[in-house]
Amino acid sequence: MTDEAANVFADPTAYADEPRLHAAMAHLRAHNPVAYVDKAPYRPFYAITRHADIMDIERDNNLWLSEPRPVLVTAVADDFAKSQLESGAGLRTLIHMDDPHHKKVRAIGQDWFRPKALRELQVQVDALAKRYVDKMAEIGPECDFVEDIAIHFPLYVILSLLGLPEEDFPRMHQLTQEMFGADDEEYQRGTTLEERMATLLDFFDYFSKLTASRRANPTGDLASAIANGRIDGEPLSDVDTASYYVIVASAGHDTTKDAISGGLRALIENPHELDRLRHDPELIDTAVEEMIRWTTPVKEFMRTAAADTSVRGVPIAKGESVYLAYTSGNRDEEIFDDPFTFDVGRFPNKHLAFGYGVHFCLGAALARMEMRSLFSALIPRLDSIELAGEPELAATVFVGGLKHLPIRYSIR
Repeated sequence: MTDEAANVFADPTAYADEPRLHAAMAHLRAHNPVAYVDKAPYRPFYAITRHADIMDIERDNNLWLSEPRPVLVTAVADDFAKSQLESGAGLRTLIHMDDPHHKKVRAIGQDWFRPKALRELQVQVDALAKRYVDKMAEIGPECDFVEDIAIHFPLYVILSLLGLPEEDFPRMHQLTQEMFGADDEEYQRGTTLEERMATLLDFFDYFSKLTASRRANPTGDLASAIANGRIDGEPLSDVDTASYYVIVASAGHDTTKDAISGGLRALIENPHELDRLRHDPELIDTAVEEMIRWTTPVKEFMRTAAADTSVRGVPIAKGESVYLAYTSGNRDEEIFDDPFTFDVGRFPNKHLAFGYGVHFCLGAALARMEMRSLFSALIPRLDSIELAGEPELAATVFVGGLKHLPIRYSIR
């Protein structure tokens, strides 16, 4: 029998209603940590809400596979995506793949996110952070922090790394919003499957042209590395190449936007923690980790059992899927002291917001660096800051955070 609380995972509006969401998750952690969910328009799955179980599943990537169901989508969309891939089109990013192919494809872009590469990028990111804090000062004393700042800073970083022209940045942002915001009335292109798939087709059209250009004339950027990447001596397929661009260009900024904006909201709503950070800048690293735990921009990934197995004694048959509820894992009372307290000095902080195991987020170190740079530039210059209206969260079942964060502030 389905636990009604578990239906929040099949309701995009639940992630826009945090009190309701967290109440349901707390109930499930305590009473039904492996909850069966059978709610249209999604195919059935088991919701995994305990941190330890999520870690165990992520760790065993031979038993628990990303393919064929890496994220929660409607049954109709799932069938359409499979038919597209069978016909040589569709989306197949790193999150869709399993080893050994996943490991080989991941390696193509990995060097761009290693410590050496990021050290070289640090000066540019710091300068960009200052530029956006200066922009806050110019447009103050009020702004919508999401629309005016949080979107543009990480967007600029990742698209510059790819080597895209600045005039294309707004287009990439719009397509990302449409893809991750497909369940939100403000962001979605439309409600039909055809309208939603049109967003992916626009992405693919853009990146197909980019691939041809970078293969003909490599320019030493991340886009060139992807376009000319090879697996076992063979070029990446057109689907894998375009999909690689899509995941880097979209997840590479949208999730960071969510962590930055949600992190600022948490500081505003917890002024004592803002004061701690202001008086002790050395807390910036733990503060960034806490912002990431607090916001958990990627709400879930899914895994499918490669053989009959069980989780906490609940039998799960080969071919059945589990939903890894990262937002719940990041509030698990067994792992975190006072999990509903925002603590900029929290240590250790074993959050799951970047995933775990072989699918640990490729751009995690870059996201951390961007957040450190922006808050290190902003906080010393803040004389005052408060909400100037009601924050609004996006409806989603996959990636999301604040859509609007109206603030009133004084920056020196």
